[in-house]
Amino acid sequence: MNFKKFFKLGAIGLLAASLAACGGGDEKSTDKETSQDSSDVKKIKVAYAISWKPITYQDENGEPAGYELDMLRLVDEKLEDYEFEYIGTTDDDLLIGVEQGKYDLGVKNIFYTDERAEKYVFPKEFTGLSSVGLLLKKENEHIKDLSDFAAAGLELAPIAANNAQYTVVAKYNEENPDNPVKLVAGDTFAVDAVQWVNEGRADGAIALEPVIDKQINDPEGPYHNLKDEVVYNEFTVIKTWTLFNKNNQELADAFDEVIKEIKQTNALNELMVKHYGRDLFEVLERVEGQSK
Repeated sequence: MNFKKFFKLGAIGLLAASLAACGGGDEKSTDKETSQDSSDVKKIKVAYAISWKPITYQDENGEPAGYELDMLRLVDEKLEDYEFEYIGTTDDDLLIGVEQGKYDLGVKNIFYTDERAEKYVFPKEFTGLSSVGLLLKKENEHIKDLSDFAAAGLELAPIAANNAQYTVVAKYNEENPDNPVKLVAGDTFAVDAVQWVNEGRADGAIALEPVIDKQINDPEGPYHNLKDEVVYNEFTVIKTWTLFNKNNQELADAFDEVIKEIKQTNALNELMVKHYGRDLFEVLERVEGQSK
């Protein structure tokens, strides 16, 4: 008999027994790890934009971080037939890559638009929220929402018609024909809203809180010198989505089922507080309650 082999097997057996005595770790995690070793587990390439803190970004160690990355980790734990691989990239590469199949899915503070729905699979369940507000000169900080803005006869910076922010204003105008906001569709996806407002080319602009934080509130931001000259007044939140390649409907359906389950808990609310410092789901409830 090969005694070397015998002792080796004995050592492995003792190690296994020791782990079992200690509980062997989390049973679900063990099942996941075991399934990942099998050929049945499908590797999923997840693209995330590296410049949307606190939504999606890379931390100081170059690791994927942010609300939507933590949300996806919760999903990945429950999808035993899939294993997520996170790949940091630019906004443009993410959109093109998911459309062409370079990536299976992507996250980057993504809003729903009809144009995008023709190119990608949107799951039924939204997964996050983005704060939307008015960027104004300090002298107009009393303007709190679109109704105030319209009543004052002010004009917005142009917004591209395929932008979800355009849809927010267009919907308001449709619901308030007697007090519409002056809305001009721009030729490009976005203008430099901060410059337009600061230079007086527009009275205000529709802005996203993460962009304002990055451009103005961050000491390293390009417009930090204007932090006392302009204000950001939140008036609503927009639902954000995980975007799937057209060939990944089955994965999107499985994703939906897991998200429904997670939404029965406070897990997403807790992630909101962790990354945003507040729960934007509460803001959504308030806004929707006011519109009824």
